[in-house]
Amino acid sequence: MANDAVPTLYEWIGGMPAIEKLFSRFYERVLQDDLLRDLFAEMAPDHPHRVAMFIAEVLGGPSEYSKERGGHATMFRQHVGKPITEEKRQRWVQLLLSTADEVGVPADPEFRSAMVAYLEWGSRLAVVNAALPDGVALDAATPMPKWGWGVPGGPYRP
Repeated sequence: MANDAVPTLYEWIGGMPAIEKLFSRFYERVLQDDLLRDLFAEMAPDHPHRVAMFIAEVLGGPSEYSKERGGHATMFRQHVGKPITEEKRQRWVQLLLSTADEVGVPADPEFRSAMVAYLEWGSRLAVVNAALPDGVALDAATPMPKWGWGVPGGPYRP
């Protein structure tokens, strides 16, 4: 990356090692959380890794999730018919952000603004998808979201 190039959010967070660390610790905490525990009690052992791959791709990293799992439609399907309430959504976001602080995810306002924007958008979409009936037809060509820095245009560099 050239000095004048704006890094992707994936690069800024620290790549896959940082994202894996975040989601590994996050899902440990989820299983200890009174509100979220039941929702995730039966998650597959590789669930944190799959979510990390998805988020990595969304933040501008490699497209491994799409290659291995089938893209955004696959993630979309994971939420259909699940008991995801607004209260659980808010707790999920809050717990993820506090875990980000715990594991040392960059805390600069530009990055956190972009990260929170995606988490709010994605988690609200999960609530909408959860309300859909099981067996609903989903478009496999639904594009993978690609999240960037948003309006500010990248990190502030004094």
